[in-house]
Amino acid sequence: MYTTVNEDGVLNNYPNETKMYYAEYPAIWEQRKYVIQAVFASAIVTTLVLIGFSVS
Repeated sequence: MYTTVNEDGVLNNYPNETKMYYAEYPAIWEQRKYVIQAVFASAIVTTLVLIGFSVS
């Protein structure tokens, strides 16, 4: 912990900064999983919208 004291004697605690890292580009199998998730999410949203229109 990094601690500073101001002129009134108040302590300010600061956490240690973590090392920055870059995200890696997703592999082809991860990209396919994202596409499948998007298809299912779109189907669910479309179904809910259609049910909402049919009920009202």
